[in-house]
Amino acid sequence: MSRSVRKPRAVRVRSTAAAGRTRRVPELSHVERTADGARARMVDVGKKVPEPRSALARALVRFPPGLRDVAWAGKGPKGPIAEIARCAGILAAKRTAELVPLCHPLPLEHVELSIAPVGKSGLEVLCSARTTARTGVEMEALTGAAVAALTLYDMTKALHKGIVIERLELRAKSGGKSGGWLAPGPARGRRRRAGR
Repeated sequence: MSRSVRKPRAVRVRSTAAAGRTRRVPELSHVERTADGARARMVDVGKKVPEPRSALARALVRFPPGLRDVAWAGKGPKGPIAEIARCAGILAAKRTAELVPLCHPLPLEHVELSIAPVGKSGLEVLCSARTTARTGVEMEALTGAAVAALTLYDMTKALHKGIVIERLELRAKSGGKSGGWLAPGPARGRRRRAGR
């Protein structure tokens, strides 16, 4: 069954900065239009050529005053937290396709996850993922950072329920049709290139 490829539809921008202008907004590739309405579908990447791809994601875990150093020193009720959270994040990155319904299973070549104190009360999680495949590894890097942050919370929640996971974000990516991308604005914490 052949499908026609839709051109991006034009939409009117409503912001005051761009009032009266028209810009093209591409339709989402995982949304299929049918007679019954829109439905989700897994994107067919079979015709793409495998190429090197990498991504770097970041999460920040913020502690109430005075508690970050207690947790980081391993003096919380569950002991040392860094290695357990690192392993959890790496394992999660490897299983992203089982957690996020429309993600393709990818043969990850490398996942690196680091956790370090940042500022007076934060722990910064950085997760980089690398593969040679037909689709990107952004979701793997984000999943790794998210699950590592959740594990940090689980291992320290007995100290205080006000620990906050914030700023889960993609910081960089390389490869694919859209090429490289670097998050705008100043990098917080330590700098690292995607794929390193």
